[in-house]
Parts: sequence; C-alpha cells; structure tokens
Amino acid sequence: MNDNTHRGLLPAGLADILPPEAEHEARVTESLMASFAKFGYERVKPPLIEFEDILLSGSGAATSQQTFRMMDPISQRMLGVRADMTLQIARIASTRLSDVARPLRLSYAGQILRVKGSDLRPKRQFGQIGAELIGSNSPEADAEVVLMAAAALTELGVPNLSVDLGLPTLVPAICEALDIDLSADELELKTALNLKDEPAIVRLGEKLGSRASELFSGLLNSVGPADNALKTLHKIDLPEKAKAELKNMSAVINCLHERSPDLAITIDPVETRGYEYHSGVTFTFFALDVRGEIGRGGRYLADNANGNSGGSGSDETATGVSLFIDSILRALPEPSPQDRVFVASGSAKIALDLRAEGWLVVEQFSADLNNDNPLESAKNAACTHVWDGSKVVPLTDT
Repeated sequence: MNDNTHRGLLPAGLADILPPEAEHEARVTESLMASFAKFGYERVKPPLIEFEDILLSGSGAATSQQTFRMMDPISQRMLGVRADMTLQIARIASTRLSDVARPLRLSYAGQILRVKGSDLRPKRQFGQIGAELIGSNSPEADAEVVLMAAAALTELGVPNLSVDLGLPTLVPAICEALDIDLSADELELKTALNLKDEPAIVRLGEKLGSRASELFSGLLNSVGPADNALKTLHKIDLPEKAKAELKNMSAVINCLHERSPDLAITIDPVETRGYEYHSGVTFTFFALDVRGEIGRGGRYLADNANGNSGGSGSDETATGVSLFIDSILRALPEPSPQDRVFVASGSAKIALDLRAEGWLVVEQFSADLNNDNPLESAKNAACTHVWDGSKVVPLTDT
C-alpha cells in the first residue's frame, strides 16, 4: 500500500463526499430547511456531543447501542456522540425553550454518527434533517408534520412518494385489556407481528388465548392501503383503549385526505421497529425504486423522552419527522452541472461583475499551466462557459 492510498483509507461506513455530490447534498439540505421554514419552523443547532447520561436518558436509551462514547478531559464525565438528533431537540424544548409559547415549531439539520450500519443503510455517518412540533395534542399537528415533509420532498423532485402510517400503541393497548404479560412474551409477539407471520401468531394463540390470536390476526390482515385498512380495522372488536387509538389515527388520515388527496397512504398497525419511544401515530416515507425508508417520525412524549417530567410536572406531547439525506439523494436524479464561467487572466473586473450578476466564476492566474490555451484551462476547471472578451458564451460554442 503506497502512502497516498494509506492516507485515503477511512473506517468502514465513513466516506469523503466529493464534488459535485457535496454541493448537491448541501443544496438539498437547504431546500428542505427552507420548506420547513414556510410552515413556521425555526432552526436550532444542538451540539454534536453531549454528556452521556443526558443524551441517553429516558427514551434516549434506545440509541445506547449505537452511540460512540469518550471521556471529557475537562469535566471528567463521559460524553456521547449523537446517533439521533430528535431527542436533542426535545431536550432544548424542555430546557432552553421551556417558557416559549406552545405549540413550538423547531427544525434542524446535521450529521449523526452510529456505531454500526445496517443492511439498508451501511453508512455510519449521514445527514439527518427534521422538524418537531411540540406542545399540541391535535390530530392536525400529526397531519401538518406529515404534509410538510411530503411537500418538501415533492418540491425537491422525489418521485412516487408514499407514507406508511403505524400505531405502535395499539398492540400494548390490546395486551393490557387481555391481561397479557408483555414482559414475558413481547419479543416473540413483536417478532411475529413485524414479520407479518400469521402462523406464528396462531401458534402464540395457544399460549395467549384464542381472543388474542383473533385480534392480532385481524391486525395483520388490515395491512395495506389506508381506506381499505381502516375498513378492516373498524370491523375488529377492539378493546376500548385500542379503539381510542384507532379513532385518533382515523382523524389524522381524514386530515391528510382533506388537505392532500393525492398523497399515497398505507397503514401497518403492527409495525414497531424503530418506534420504541413513540406514543401515538407514526409514519414512514418511501419512494418507488429506493431501497429503505427516506424518512420517519411520529408522536412522542417530549419530556418523557428526556427522562424527566418537564417544568409543568406533566409530559409534553410532540410530533416530529426525521429525513435521511443519503436516502433522499438516491431518490433524486443525478445533479446537473452548475454553469461556471472561465475568465482568462487579467480580467479581474469582468470576474467581479459576472459574480455580481450571479454567475459562478473561475479566474485564470497568470502562472497557471495551459496559460497559452485558455479553453483547455476552462475544461480542466469544469467550466461550462467562457468569457470571450465581450460576452459569456457556452464552452461548446468556442
């Protein structure tokens, strides 16, 4: 291995992002943030590293296995590198912004780092862009976050967008009504439901009872397009608490249909993976021909997520969405090269004027190679246009 190869070697799951991809990622990020701002979401910027006991408190414990840790030489306390930004925003809302009127609308963009990648996302560092609506209990709040994210992704040009709604509180509500001890059977039950394994549910029925088997099988059969799924779910004789959860999901879907009738919506009422701290309707965004999710979110208890009960002594409800920049980029066409004008040496005033007009300008220096061949220098600088002495012309016309 030569020295240059060795210096370019990076740990698994980490990568340099080079031109033009780095610029494309930045533009996509800012486009999403601008879309959120149109809905009144204000940007916050939490630190990359926090004290471990705060970062992983409450529902932050769900990211414990994915968090890099180190010792702070100043405080002598353990630090954690964020593996997710959502809970950081909840912390900011419940501390720094605790006295700001609700509902509170916040947005963020930044890099996250995880100990391990996954089959769907082998990268360990990637961009996360999101928004949190904190302090509203309304189904309209859930709908706003879904519609805002859908509008932002559509404006970017993500094709064939769809959203899959979930209700991770539904199964616990059924288990509570049927006196099923989730602590004993949770893993087996969740695995069967997440895998949509109806034979496994039937086998579990021998232990959990025929009523449980009937209900969980009914939930599995309801997975699919929203309108048909709701009809199937409403036919199931659910316990009262589960009915209340379903009623709330129905209200959210009505809001979505009313405000965006063309949005493709499906329902998976038994999916719980990645929604360990959520307390209501959840949602996952997909794009046709893009492997894996491009974003996810849902309702949660903001104070509870940080392991405290908030300044008011009661949990503060919130709805948030996180979009994953690497997946979004896979859903978009390759970026078109930006127009860049090449200006030969000795034309600094021309370069200044062109930049004022909005052009991207590359100036040739007097000592540059190929100084006697400005067109060759323009090509080497990846320029699309040149200044011909009187005007800007496409490089292909010269």
